Amino acid sequence: MDHNTTNLRDIKKLRLDRHWSQDQLAEMSGLSLRTVQRIENGENASLESLKALASVFETDITDSDKEEEIAQARKEEAYVQNVKGFYKLLALAVFSLVTFLIIALFNSEVWYFFFYMLIFYAVVLAVYSINYFDFFGKEWERKIIHRKFKK
Repeated sequence: MDHNTTNLRDIKKLRLDRHWSQDQLAEMSGLSLRTVQRIENGENASLESLKALASVFETDITDSDKEEEIAQARKEEAYVQNVKGFYKLLALAVFSLVTFLIIALFNSEVWYFFFYMLIFYAVVLAVYSINYFDFFGKEWERKIIHRKFKK
């Protein structure tokens, strides 16, 4: 975000920095007082209202909720792709292990290949899981702190 861009949550701060009342801001922007109050309280603003406020403050105004929604959607998509990758790897591991198990049942000399494959896939799946899934995220931290300090 560049220095000429203002977040919706900053409108009240900008108004107070200029020592304007809500009435003055409403009059200068051509918006109703109620609209200014709603926007300052974090409610949704129309594109026209945002443009009017941007012209009064001589800046660009972004809708932080939209940016947060986009960021959240990206996180969700990345998570889905990680889960999909995990299941693909798991399917490959199961297929490979079943294949080697069948071969090992008929040829006792290749049992060690089966065990090597089992260990290999167990390690790979464990590393993949630790790297891509948030086992030790904020919720886990909160539980540990609660357990330790009884908060």
